[in-house]
Amino acid sequence: MKKVILTALMALVFVAASAQENSYIVKTRNVKKGVMPELSQDLETLLKEEQAAADFIGQNFKFYSLCDWEEGMKFMVLPEKYDLVVKTFTDASTGKEVSSMPLKYKIMIYKGHTEGPDGHARINFVCQDNGKNYYYEIPSGSFDDYCYSKTGVPTLAYLGDVDIARDKLMGKTLYTKTQFYRIDTDYDTDGFQDVIVDKGMQVKVTAIGVGTRSFPVKIIVEDKDGNEFYQNVAISKTNCGMRDDEFVTDNAKYLFKNSFELVDDIMAVNSYNYRVYLGRIIHTKYPTFMLNEVTKKVQAIPRMAEYQIESITPHKTDDKATIKLKNTTLGTFFFIDMVLDSHRAENQEDYFGYIFAPGPGKKVQTSEGSRAMIRQGHVGIGFSEDEVMMAAGEPNKIVQGQNGMYTWIFNRSNNKLLYVDFDGTGSVSKYYTKDGPAAAKSPSSKRPNTKIVPKKKALKNGTPL
Repeated sequence: MKKVILTALMALVFVAASAQENSYIVKTRNVKKGVMPELSQDLETLLKEEQAAADFIGQNFKFYSLCDWEEGMKFMVLPEKYDLVVKTFTDASTGKEVSSMPLKYKIMIYKGHTEGPDGHARINFVCQDNGKNYYYEIPSGSFDDYCYSKTGVPTLAYLGDVDIARDKLMGKTLYTKTQFYRIDTDYDTDGFQDVIVDKGMQVKVTAIGVGTRSFPVKIIVEDKDGNEFYQNVAISKTNCGMRDDEFVTDNAKYLFKNSFELVDDIMAVNSYNYRVYLGRIIHTKYPTFMLNEVTKKVQAIPRMAEYQIESITPHKTDDKATIKLKNTTLGTFFFIDMVLDSHRAENQEDYFGYIFAPGPGKKVQTSEGSRAMIRQGHVGIGFSEDEVMMAAGEPNKIVQGQNGMYTWIFNRSNNKLLYVDFDGTGSVSKYYTKDGPAAAKSPSSKRPNTKIVPKKKALKNGTPL
């Protein structure tokens, strides 16, 4: 008995060491080394209807049925509890079955299929880590009969999806499409903790590695506050071991398109599909300028202002479209002309998907009296910072005063300067205008191309330079 326990402990240590040396094994930050906790069985079910989007998956991640596997395809051995009891692979040199535990995290390279002496079909691999040959013996039937099933080869996670995801998604901006994600709890094992985050939140991809056999791509993202979390997702479903009709209820969120959405997928509006975006909630990623329907004047718009898309009218004479947006706080309509297709935008500030992002913006509390003034672009005594920004945009300059007082200065289009004084509580105590120099640049240069903002570099392949 002692020998068995010692062997098991040594195997766990060996697996942990292998995981640390493998570039496909990635962990969220601040994960601690320790003992594997019990896996959570209490993840809530998420039901969400899929929305039409650009076919990022279809363009980049091909599904390979076992019949279509090509020699050289790479997989990682990721046994689950059942696989530790039922041995998957046979050592080709000895003809003996081997335990999955010492093969965990090993990379298997597909080497075609053959027929054994007993007539059973074998799916052959060479282990990249130890150079040994292994095979998986099909339980019954011919290779052709077996290969069209979704069963595939147990324990193997397809690394092709991981490699493509690294190439296409590392450093990209995504948006969360569910609330339910995970963080790692143990560096040496697969321990995790379920976490709940805001849906529609902007995140950045910080690491991509291997997840599980069914959901082989582990995507680690970071929110604006530096918090990391991850999701294991199925993308091409190659050797996933799950049928399409099994990606329902709790499993639905483990499809990439149900966990994350690309900015380009959401904002790649064009003449034949733009109608699917009507009614969507979006917000400004950067300060911009839009025409206020009430005042008939161009108004500065701050970051994180929330709108609903009311209409999109493509121009006949150029690549732009007039987009009508409804401010969800004021109910006021605004208009902006932007390029809908990133590949046609000469400057990144002209591209709709550069300035706007999907999902809610910053919620601003205002009184009805304040909203009436804001609709006219006017600032009032007692306004909060958020209300001032809704009325006048982001300040061009901030001057600190005494006793907690400070002043925001705005360049106005009529060669005037607007001064807004705040008291120590962050409320407007006074505002006034003065003659000033010609309108200057805003502190943020990331605005649509206007007379007062210089042009930026062009887009390349739809990605801002």
